[in-house]
Amino acid sequence: MRRLFLAICLCFLATAAWAQEFGDGVEAYEQGNYGKAFRIWLPLAERADAAAQYNVGLMYANGLGVARNDAQAVRWFKMAAEEGISDAQSNLAYMYEAGLGIAPDDEKAVFWYTKAAEQGVAFAENRLGFMYDQGRGVEQNDEAAVSLYRRAAAQGLAEAQNNLGYMYEEGRGVEQDDVEAAKWFRNAAEQDFAAAQYNLALKYDSGRGVPQDDSLAYMWYTIALSQLPVEQLETNVALRNVVAARMTPTQVADAERLAKEWMAKHGRAP
Repeated sequence: MRRLFLAICLCFLATAAWAQEFGDGVEAYEQGNYGKAFRIWLPLAERADAAAQYNVGLMYANGLGVARNDAQAVRWFKMAAEEGISDAQSNLAYMYEAGLGIAPDDEKAVFWYTKAAEQGVAFAENRLGFMYDQGRGVEQNDEAAVSLYRRAAAQGLAEAQNNLGYMYEEGRGVEQDDVEAAKWFRNAAEQDFAAAQYNLALKYDSGRGVPQDDSLAYMWYTIALSQLPVEQLETNVALRNVVAARMTPTQVADAERLAKEWMAKHGRAP
């Protein structure tokens, strides 16, 4: 288990056109009145306001104020993307990649991810890096993948930091470097990204790139445990049990305490 995917991010653009009406929609959205926000933005979108088109696409994609409809989300994202709205380009690419509301098309996903990445959208940089990583819709290229992961990681995107760590760990597109891998896994883990927490636990477990430390390995396995996909839980628990067998009961209790303190500090229950 190395990498996880991100869902479409929900964020709203401001617009100069129809400013008062648009602002009324923002206010309604912030108050949780999604139906009203949708009713305000839809006429603006129909009048070719690109920001409103993007927002309407998001409302359809997330089922806010209107029944979820991926095909309609694609329709509105495409309109906004063609007007140069970078987040619309990024989300349209994701719809093509995932086959949401439209037939899967990796080449079109690459096209729109590239457009958004050229505008500095971290999500698009990371996903485009993954397309190069896997050779989907584009010729496989580890160096291009690393470059894109690095750009998104520099913006603080946890998934990209985890992906970049993986490339260093495997020596793909860069010289193999466990210390650098552990650094990027840690950056993502501290943002509560489960895959990176698991990867960092493996580093402490094996002593690759960091000093071997059973307590920290146990701590990070525990932190990752509550967020990992179901199919990965058994492996995580088994590895943690192996580490626990090397520890005293007091050390296990201390590691459990550290995990609980970390999760409490980051706003979630153990």
